[in-house]
Amino acid sequence: MADGPSKPKSRGRMNGDHRTVNVSSARWWRRLFAFVGPAYMVSVGYMDPGNWATDIAGGSQFGYTLLWVLVMSNAMAILLQTLSARLGLVTGRDLAQACRDAYPLPVGMVLFGLTEIAIIATDLAEALGSAIGLNLLFGIPILWAVGITACDVLLLLVIQRFGIRKMEALIVLLISTIGVCFIIELFLGRPEWGGILSGVRPHLLSPGELYVGIGILGATVMPHNLYLHSALVQSRDVPRSIEGVRDACRFNLIDSTIALNAALLVNAAILLVAAANFWTRGIEVTEIQQAHSLLQGLLGTRVAPIVFALALLAAGQSSTVTGTLAGQITMEGFLHFRMRPWLRRLATRLLAVIPAVVVIVLVGERGVYRLLIFSQVVLSLQLPFAVVPLIKFTGSRRKMGRFASRPWLLALAWFVAAVIVALNAWLVWDQVAAWMASAGRLAWLVGSGAIGLSAALGGMLLWMTFRREEGAPAGPIVSADEIVQAARTRTTHLARIGVALEAKPSDAAMLAKAIDLASIHGAELVLMHVVEGVGGQWYGANTGDAERREDEEYLKDLAARLAGELKGTPVAGVRFAIGFGNVPRAISGLARTEKVDLLVLGGHGHRTLGDIVHGETIQRVRHSLSVPILAVRGEG
Repeated sequence: MADGPSKPKSRGRMNGDHRTVNVSSARWWRRLFAFVGPAYMVSVGYMDPGNWATDIAGGSQFGYTLLWVLVMSNAMAILLQTLSARLGLVTGRDLAQACRDAYPLPVGMVLFGLTEIAIIATDLAEALGSAIGLNLLFGIPILWAVGITACDVLLLLVIQRFGIRKMEALIVLLISTIGVCFIIELFLGRPEWGGILSGVRPHLLSPGELYVGIGILGATVMPHNLYLHSALVQSRDVPRSIEGVRDACRFNLIDSTIALNAALLVNAAILLVAAANFWTRGIEVTEIQQAHSLLQGLLGTRVAPIVFALALLAAGQSSTVTGTLAGQITMEGFLHFRMRPWLRRLATRLLAVIPAVVVIVLVGERGVYRLLIFSQVVLSLQLPFAVVPLIKFTGSRRKMGRFASRPWLLALAWFVAAVIVALNAWLVWDQVAAWMASAGRLAWLVGSGAIGLSAALGGMLLWMTFRREEGAPAGPIVSADEIVQAARTRTTHLARIGVALEAKPSDAAMLAKAIDLASIHGAELVLMHVVEGVGGQWYGANTGDAERREDEEYLKDLAARLAGELKGTPVAGVRFAIGFGNVPRAISGLARTEKVDLLVLGGHGHRTLGDIVHGETIQRVRHSLSVPILAVRGEG
């Protein structure tokens, strides 16, 4: 592709929110407003409880000296999020889909695994932040509060019903609530402005500063946000023309710059207020709950903990929404696999809660603060594996056409990637050396394992960096022409049609459809029924109870009557088969034993509670058989 953006190869996801926001307007400011939203949703991740922990740790332990790390991280974030938005707008592919197209399956699986670790680490911070908020508000012990946060899947279900624009507006309101108090306190707290100016100047980091600085980097430039942003921008109905895409890129740059600089202002305020209140007084911060005292001068000793807790809850819950969206996007993009949002949310939260519970049980509540910071360090370690593909793809003229990154932008992006990789490599080296020093006689085992894993991941990263671009691979979705041709040339002959009967009046509807199909194809009819009572469940074919005798007699009579009625028609014959016990399992077994080419099932019309009480047959049978299934709603 040389002249323009490539056409999207797959349809959008995100619960129908793909290209749902109209951006056509003659007025410049209205078009800009239509594009506002994705960057603010992404910026939520820049103000989550993990950011609070790293900002407070940086300010309380090192004063103003890590301010330059925060500013540098935010500048990197603006650059990388802008590239992420450009990738989605120009190619119609999010970063996960682009990785799946470009890399072999094993590499894609490793990238997916690393992304999942990053999402779980992010969710760990949200869970801990929300738990701390509940602890401050209601006095609930942290361990119990962490368990309660697993139930926020219900909140996600409510929020998703409102649609993408209202969800964006809600999240903007939440993050505004978070920032206002800290920004006001910044001006009331009278920090040392000379210290602030010196803190902006870069300097070599000490080992302690390096660990917290890497945490700040991971909390600011979050890997899952790069995947998320490239998908969220596709919720705008952008004209697929050079001018339309160029305008979209320009408006998204404005959106990203404003949203992420607002996040920088909030994070800088937290760091500076922590420095002015804790570092200057020599107070050691061991748990984030202490930080509510930052707002006491503004709100008083009674109100400050409440406001701080509400802000933590707002940060945790808003970040939870975007984290879940990122999880859906990466799972669908890398694996081409969809999972219900609430189930995906619950699985991620449970995986995040486990390490939190372990740390609280073993170390106590003081370990929560250290775990928060560690989760952000984990994010930074995953970051290069999202940044390198992003830079490669957005610099490719084959993928981006005239929208490929210009040489100066590409050089700047690679410099940012080099800084991120160098800082992470430095931290890994220091951490492995520390582990080996404390391992004693097992130092060789620790060193070989850690160095081996680091070398393998580092080698993959180098391969991704210097790999020559190949021809564009085929997308996961075939063209309409291919589908039509395949359908027209494919012949289907049904030799044996199975119909699962319930010994109820509703059997008539299923038999009618089965007879119609058997007449068309000259197929044999196989009448199937499952004895599902106590005898069938426990004794199987050995049962001789009344239910088994009555059901078998019903099938014999029905088969004989149908054979007589259908004599002289194209139907090849009628016979019956009986199963026992679990209905879905028995029906699947009968279908395989009888070698049916198509199975007719009855839909009972139950929902939710009915499925729980009566069981769900069609879905379970469908997943266990490879033959086509025709579901018929029973009547009578």
